[in-house]
Amino acid sequence: MKAIAVTGCAGFIGWKVSVKLLEEGYSVVGIDNINDYYDPKLKEWRLRQLRVKSEELRVKTPNFNFYKCDISDFNAVKTVFANHKIDAVINLAARAGVRASVEDPWVYLDTNVKGTLNLLECCKNSDTKKFVLASTSSIYGLNAMPFKETDNTDRPLAPYSATKKGAEAICHSYHYLSGIDISIPRYFTVYGPAGRPDMSIFRFIKNIDNGKPIPVFGNGKQTRDFTYIDDIADGTIKCLAPFGYEIFNLGSDSPVELMYVINLIEQRLGKKAAIEWLPIHPADVLATWADIEKSKEKLGWRPTVSIEEGIQNTVDWYFKNRKFLNRLKD
Repeated sequence: MKAIAVTGCAGFIGWKVSVKLLEEGYSVVGIDNINDYYDPKLKEWRLRQLRVKSEELRVKTPNFNFYKCDISDFNAVKTVFANHKIDAVINLAARAGVRASVEDPWVYLDTNVKGTLNLLECCKNSDTKKFVLASTSSIYGLNAMPFKETDNTDRPLAPYSATKKGAEAICHSYHYLSGIDISIPRYFTVYGPAGRPDMSIFRFIKNIDNGKPIPVFGNGKQTRDFTYIDDIADGTIKCLAPFGYEIFNLGSDSPVELMYVINLIEQRLGKKAAIEWLPIHPADVLATWADIEKSKEKLGWRPTVSIEEGIQNTVDWYFKNRKFLNRLKD
């Protein structure tokens, strides 16, 4: 049983990746600082689901160990590595959010860059040969679409994407100097059950259901390459294969307008949205679109869940957990 360290295991993507790793027979060393970027009760909910899954699948030895740990604390990260023989790291711990990074860029630097450096240094010192770094489509900025992994990414529009670019660059240096095998999936607008409350789809569902206005920046005609969480988790785990140093786009390759998504949510809820129109943020792009040919060829990965099915699944999960979700702090 290989041991995979998953940072950000109580986060949206980290939780789903950890669940799928356990189902595939891996041992998971979960790391998360349970910060309050959004209500920690949702992170605690995900963590409980992970522990339940671990108990369901447990054989002779524990297959899930959790550490409340901040990856920007080098000594804390060293302690985790000292306690386990870790075969690979999937670094999903990050400060996310383009707009929030403009308000507080320092915490993005600490987690996204320094945290990645700390993990890589521990990998080097512990002979951990595989590292997967979660990156972002926002790194492409204003490039022509569809975005390709070979596009120039030297002009990020916000501190969030700039720190992810920095993390990618540090990864390359550790690959070159220490021979660590590194894969970097760049995610395109991830959504689905148990998603981040600050993301548009989660917020839209909750607000429309409760008769509150939904914030829409710009005219609602901006397009996003929305990608379902299960597809993202599958692609991330496929990145554990040895590639040397490679970057992979993980997106749906089917961008849709924001207003179309709002209409899907309205139909599933049986309620109309009241929209609060807001000016578009200068760090926001009008469209994203992933070229995923490389991921299809090298990872053997392709998305399987349409936006229509994904929205249905997400709303159904909301209905099932409505009482709990409406107690979360906005």
